[in-house]
Amino acid sequence: MKFAKVVMILAALCSVGAMATRTQTTATQEVTALLRQFMEAAGRGDRAIFEKFFADDVIYTRATGVVITKADIMASLSKPAPASEGRSTYSAEDITVHEYGDTVIVAFRLEGQTERGDGKIETAHYRNTGTFLRRDGRWQAVAWQATKISEASK
Repeated sequence: MKFAKVVMILAALCSVGAMATRTQTTATQEVTALLRQFMEAAGRGDRAIFEKFFADDVIYTRATGVVITKADIMASLSKPAPASEGRSTYSAEDITVHEYGDTVIVAFRLEGQTERGDGKIETAHYRNTGTFLRRDGRWQAVAWQATKISEASK
């Protein structure tokens, strides 16, 4: 009889652990999908994705060390880019996700490519860390840090 109780308890604990893993996997999948959607649209300056991605109270630290707000981010999208800046695309690589309930930390390597007017392509790499919070059923970045990877570190 004791053996049967132990088996039942272990089975119950395993099912709780499986549910927790499934929940964590869902959060990881949702935030990773949001990140990839943002990367795909960011080069086009898609205001809607910036609005969706960043919380109104985000604290964003640029690679230069300058701290900006969502209002700063959105205002920068309103300024026309000089033709000499070219067309940019971004991708997220080496993504690591840590879950803490309604908070998710994401670290990844961002690769940005810009095609200049003369056809030359410039590539830059950054390490980014973002803190996402689930509010009202949706994930948004509430803190962001970008660090440029030097050529010597690649």
